Amino acid sequence: MFQLEEKIWFWTLVIIPVIIVLFLLLQFWKYKIQNTFANKRLLKRLSPNRSVFKAVLKVLILCLAFFCLSIALVNPKIGTKLETVKREGVDIVFAVDVSKSMLAEDIAPNRLEKSKQLVTQIINNLASDRVGIIAYAASAFPQLPITTDYASAKMFLQGMNTNMLSSQGTAIDEAIKLAKTYFDDEEQTNRVLIIISDGEDHSEEAAIIAEEAHEEGIRIFTIGVGDVKGGPIPEKRNGVVLNYKKDRQGETVITRLNEETLKNIASKANGAYINGKNTNNVVENIREILNAMDKTEFEAKQFAEFKNQFQWFLGFAVFFLFIDIFLLERKTAWLKKLNLFNENF
Repeated sequence: MFQLEEKIWFWTLVIIPVIIVLFLLLQFWKYKIQNTFANKRLLKRLSPNRSVFKAVLKVLILCLAFFCLSIALVNPKIGTKLETVKREGVDIVFAVDVSKSMLAEDIAPNRLEKSKQLVTQIINNLASDRVGIIAYAASAFPQLPITTDYASAKMFLQGMNTNMLSSQGTAIDEAIKLAKTYFDDEEQTNRVLIIISDGEDHSEEAAIIAEEAHEEGIRIFTIGVGDVKGGPIPEKRNGVVLNYKKDRQGETVITRLNEETLKNIASKANGAYINGKNTNNVVENIREILNAMDKTEFEAKQFAEFKNQFQWFLGFAVFFLFIDIFLLERKTAWLKKLNLFNENF
């Protein structure tokens, strides 16, 4: 397990392409100026020991030095001590709708990205709860099993998109069925399923399955993303809107937030519906709900001690700078004797 302490210093890596561009411009300028005074053959006779390879090598070494310096500033840390600790919390499974209707931009930037933001902020405000993630459209797909690794949860979350599942639609009942398999029957934890969706589920199964889940001790909370007025579903290529999704009659499809469906599902499982428009409001509501629940103790393994690793990269940076300083742009004598490239002819 590793951590990056100061990620902001990654911006210093832009120095590397700047060095490369300046080097290329300098070489072009030298070539242009030299050609005004002498031709290539004469230049070779005037400076027989000049090595283009050495010049390129110096720049590469300089780039490596700056790369190592940047990583040293970021200060990567490696976990050195794994401990089993006692934690108290709730098991939370997030079911995120990834159907095409989630591309509608009636809530900025679009429904799916808003859903990701909501889940990320909820996770950021958790203390010792365990989380799992499910993606669903016409079917449900497990993204991440129950874990205490919030970093991995957010990483998997950011990778979710509407192309994950080939079957399209919004089958909330499939997400609830899959969520039921996430919870460990041996551990009597409070079980929470948070469904983030626009609620465009046209089946009656979801409410029935929600009741069954409630009987198994699972509380379901739903978060609605979108606008009740609705919006079209853009079809993009490289971020540019080419068209809007149309139905068989050629009419533009308008997808709307269906709050009634989401409210019905939540009520069947002793939960609550929350409108996802205001992120702070959603996070605060979820925090209050979780704080009111009884916590169950469980064991979790985590890295309790991390050691700095910047010194290795700093050492390599100094080493590369040392080489660059003493590496001349002239041909090496013993390599010249080998005449690998027939330079003497």
